[in-house]
Amino acid sequence: MSCPRQVSRAEHRDDAGFTLLEILVVLAILGLLVGLVAPAALRQLGGARQSVVKQSIARIGTVLDMYKLDTGDYPSTEEGLDALVHRPSSVENWNGPYLKGGAVPSDPWNHAYVYHAPSEREGHDYDLCSHGPNGRGEAGAGMICNP
Repeated sequence: MSCPRQVSRAEHRDDAGFTLLEILVVLAILGLLVGLVAPAALRQLGGARQSVVKQSIARIGTVLDMYKLDTGDYPSTEEGLDALVHRPSSVENWNGPYLKGGAVPSDPWNHAYVYHAPSEREGHDYDLCSHGPNGRGEAGAGMICNP
């Protein structure tokens, strides 16, 4: 009978694990992947928020149209979008609240929407805008408004 060869502890220890060079190569590859993929993922997130704010402005615009059908006019700048949630004292035929949740929604960057009625732009009844990602967009530059 032959006896199986016994492996010494020294031989077994030499074959186990990764070399420092192998670990550095894997870390370099992971670093390159993160450097290439992360910016693309962040761009997609920014684009999604732009899409959400445009859809939200359109939805609030529809609610403003329902408010006008009931009351005969859009809320004034002073009444603001809060008129869609709480009845203004000077308004008759208010049939609200027009928004669920008891509060005016914020844009995807958690900033308040800017509302002006009558509009400061030609051909619009009102202005409903978001200042955009930084919350400091100036009129026409970085602001996202109702079409």
